[in-house]
Amino acid sequence: MERKVDIQELSNFLMDYTTSMMGVGVHTARAVRSVSRIAESFGYGIDVTIFQKNITMTIKHPEDYSIRRTYVRKIPALAINFQVISELSALSWEAYDHHLSLGELTAHYHEVMNEPRISRWVVLVLVSLANAAFCRLFGGDGIAMMLVCAATCVGFWVRQEMMNRHVNHMVVFVVSAFIASAGTYFGWGKTPDIALASSVLYLIPGVPLINSIIDILGGHVLIGMSRAVNAAILIICIALGLSVTLLILGLDTL
Repeated sequence: MERKVDIQELSNFLMDYTTSMMGVGVHTARAVRSVSRIAESFGYGIDVTIFQKNITMTIKHPEDYSIRRTYVRKIPALAINFQVISELSALSWEAYDHHLSLGELTAHYHEVMNEPRISRWVVLVLVSLANAAFCRLFGGDGIAMMLVCAATCVGFWVRQEMMNRHVNHMVVFVVSAFIASAGTYFGWGKTPDIALASSVLYLIPGVPLINSIIDILGGHVLIGMSRAVNAAILIICIALGLSVTLLILGLDTL
């Protein structure tokens, strides 16, 4: 059933909601379904076109097409956050099932977006341990694991600092890959080659790659291809950083 709500306020909220979902790493079809669900709960229909950098959205009354708004807004560069994705998706179901008012939706949305994130130092430790575990998974010995853990810790810290200073993300990937890989090859242990190869795994853009496949299969080909190309560029940057290490060490192969 249609509920009385100012279309201007609804439009602003839906744009905030959709750009936030795309910014934290959701695949396109999920964002479209969620925002459509909220609009439907207020008796409105929407048309959404999502690209890599911006969103175009038209909110319209299903019976009176003179009541409509069209907006274009940039997608913010937010960190990937699965918890935010889950909570924003659940918020769309709350709007649909419990008919929350726009004020309640807005309040819940700001609560989700303002929740404190996990400490960067906790993330640093967990990523370092995870990369060391990958090294072991691929056959690395104990010394290789310790080298990978330490090198990942330094490389990830440099990445955090560079991102906080808004350095170009391609430069960040090249530098982080170089630091992490260079910090593992001292000729120690029996598997230095595995340590070198696994030192850069924390940089692999897994979420963009997965989202690109989902988007393409779901019919959102343009943004799917954009995400795939962007992920490929980041992988090339990782390869460049690793190649610099190999050149400095005088190695032809791993």
